[in-house]
Amino acid sequence: MELSTLLQKPVAHRGLHDDTAPENSIAAFRAAVSYGYPIEMDVRLSKDGEIVVFHDASLARMTGANLNVADCTAEELSLLHLAGSQEHIPLFSDFLREIDGKVPLLIEIKNMPSVNKKAFAAHLAEALKDYRGEYAVQSFQPFYLSAFKKHRPDVPCGVLATATSSKADFDNSPMWKMKARAVKNMSFNNMIKPDFISYHYADYPQKSTEKFKGKKFAWTVRSPDEEAYARKYADNIIFEGYIPTVK
Repeated sequence: MELSTLLQKPVAHRGLHDDTAPENSIAAFRAAVSYGYPIEMDVRLSKDGEIVVFHDASLARMTGANLNVADCTAEELSLLHLAGSQEHIPLFSDFLREIDGKVPLLIEIKNMPSVNKKAFAAHLAEALKDYRGEYAVQSFQPFYLSAFKKHRPDVPCGVLATATSSKADFDNSPMWKMKARAVKNMSFNNMIKPDFISYHYADYPQKSTEKFKGKKFAWTVRSPDEEAYARKYADNIIFEGYIPTVK
């Protein structure tokens, strides 16, 4: 599977979302397809082990429910409305049927500390087994990538990173500063050997980004000015909130 298809057009962050089509909703994904934009989206596991499309660990911001995704079954999650709309949290299987190879996908595996990383990666690889569209996988947690590559060595896998992590990004871990340095420096790249990196646009350039000689994405770009800056360093952008100048 080639990475080149994800480099041809800007990538819509959580779909092409707006006030009527919430992030990571089928409506936002349909909007991205209508423009021909590749789609970046997020996967997590429900309480009963189903893969769902959702960014946050908590449901509060997007649904108002004071619960975590991991505490709810897929059926319970399907009943919630996204951002007060008529859209619901999609199952990954429903998402794949909806897109059906129409545009390339950039699938982010969200870190779930309570989940077995090898099992999650194996589950995702199995879910994608018969999917015929183009896609790549990325994560802030490099061990998901190494586990996924054991099942699908043909699929491009990339490391997500930033130079500006916070303690909350690491679940308030007492070791968060050490973990943040590892993320900033992409310390596991020599072991993981990623096919690409996806770095926060405003944090380019870093020693670690300059050292990496493969393809580079910049996230999340929200204006033409940010896009102009990101394109100095990255091969493509992941965007939201505007229509990129390079279509």
